[in-house]
Amino acid sequence: MNTELLEALNILEKEKNISKDALLEAIEQSLLQACKNHFGKADNVKVTINPDTCDFSVRAEKEVVEEVEDPVLQISLADARMKDSKYEIGDIVNVEIKSKEFGRIATQNAKNVILQKIREEERKVLFNQYYEKEHDLVTGIVQRYVGNNVSINLGKVDALLTENEQVKGETFHPTERIKLYVLEVKDTPKGPKILVSRTHPELVKRLFEAEVTEVRDGIVEMKSIAREAGSRTKIAVWSNDSDVDAVGACVGMNGARVNAIVEELKGEKIDIINWDENPALLIENALSPAKVISVMADPDEKTAKVIVPDYQLSLAIGKEGQNARLAARLTGFKIDIKSETQAREAGDFEDFEEEYGEDIEPESDHEELV
Repeated sequence: MNTELLEALNILEKEKNISKDALLEAIEQSLLQACKNHFGKADNVKVTINPDTCDFSVRAEKEVVEEVEDPVLQISLADARMKDSKYEIGDIVNVEIKSKEFGRIATQNAKNVILQKIREEERKVLFNQYYEKEHDLVTGIVQRYVGNNVSINLGKVDALLTENEQVKGETFHPTERIKLYVLEVKDTPKGPKILVSRTHPELVKRLFEAEVTEVRDGIVEMKSIAREAGSRTKIAVWSNDSDVDAVGACVGMNGARVNAIVEELKGEKIDIINWDENPALLIENALSPAKVISVMADPDEKTAKVIVPDYQLSLAIGKEGQNARLAARLTGFKIDIKSETQAREAGDFEDFEEEYGEDIEPESDHEELV
């Protein structure tokens, strides 16, 4: 038994997660390469390795001839019969090649083949490991700034948080632990290149999946999400269990669950609303925290007219139009918001009365967390 080689392979398999079969294949290729370097060719060479003991043999198949013209491919009848008297002209003899006889250059090249294979397998293992995390949440440790980008250590590899994927105004310090969304994992000759984000809406979704058991188990669905990173996020949730309050589950006792996510996002405000198949009710909820008098939605045109009390108009629109903008992204509707006075002057109340028969003043049942 080749004890030293077997022990070395077991250590590599354990530490670098490289399969023993791949390593044995690398050794086989290295021995073939050494033969090629030593003899000039290795087409007739076969390597056999016992995976259990790591004992190996290298043999060359040579044809028995009267007169040898190519000693690599041929063997004389006299030499063949020294091995076995039964050999005749035209027979094939397996001649053992002793690897100890290889020259220094052949040995070095064989070593390089093994090292190259180990590097390739290690890179492949890392790529597969992190490719499984693509579009998922990871925790990383801030290493350093590279220009305006940030290098993040994910354990065995570094990821790159580019300037475009950073939240405006957010700064990081070395050794700080942060959560990130994996945008893409690329396979490169130098190892996996991982691009991560702090601005992607899916980051918030993955944070809720990690924090809220009901979301992780599929009891509560996050139907839609709209985000302006660093400022505000709106999420529409739906419960598949009538006994589970979707909004309450996401908020948690005394806001514990959502507050943990807000803290991770460094103070970003989060509105959680109930999803509704009725577009009018969904739009009303989406405009939280503003109160709504009436909503008339056109599902075909994906447009909606909304009337709010005069004192609620600025709240419904939000600072620089943010609330209305996020509500539009969340629902997929183009929303036209007017105050009660503006609606009466424009005759929009008549449109609502024609549609519904009377003015509607729906009660909002959403919950909002700032």
